[in-house]
Amino acid sequence: MSAPILRARGITRTVELPDAAPLHILRGVDLDVAVGDHLSVMGRSGSGKSTLLNILGLLDAPTDGELEFDGVPLQRMSAGRRDRTRGRNVGFVFQQFNLLPGRTALENVEMPLLYDSGRAFWRRRAIATDMLERVGLGDRLEQMPERLSGGEQQRVAIARALVRSPRLILADEPTGALDVETGAVIMDLLDDIATQAGAALITITHDPHVAVRARRAYRLAEGVLHETVPVLEADAIARTGGVA
Repeated sequence: MSAPILRARGITRTVELPDAAPLHILRGVDLDVAVGDHLSVMGRSGSGKSTLLNILGLLDAPTDGELEFDGVPLQRMSAGRRDRTRGRNVGFVFQQFNLLPGRTALENVEMPLLYDSGRAFWRRRAIATDMLERVGLGDRLEQMPERLSGGEQQRVAIARALVRSPRLILADEPTGALDVETGAVIMDLLDDIATQAGAALITITHDPHVAVRARRAYRLAEGVLHETVPVLEADAIARTGGVA
């Protein structure tokens, strides 16, 4: 694997509770992620998957441990530099889409480019249009989110996440609100675009059908991250007598 864009060592996240013992959400997570890598993280609801994603995406800071982005420790980043690094390099795809109501599909995808400068800012409409065309929504540019299907809304969310060509894509249960067929189409799209862009992709999921797509799979349990084999792949190996 090439040099990691993201390096985590001993990451913990603890929440102090009034009149109760501290809640240990993450307990010493180690992880390396290279550009072009594809990882999945599975775990039960409440296992800390979204907390881990927020830390890896520079939205939140760990209680303890070391996190480096492009070789720069998080502790050495000012709040402003952390925000710029996240905005430039990290794209988030959320389960609930988080599209802005009252804004068209095109305006939603344009939004991240408003924080850019120079050519990208002035060409934001053309760039956003191109990205929506890439996800198959070139004829839905002026539609409001409430006029789009769930699959179409997720495509808008993916286009918005990728419009600044991030080097790291973080997808939090990207198919959780979709039916199985639409979810498969969305994952095909996300995989293809990440591959074309050479971006690293981390998918947080509870669905083994999504996890099995990754090159490396992990399970988060009791705050500890374990490398594992997705259930579907394990079943396939068992059925073939141990031959993958």
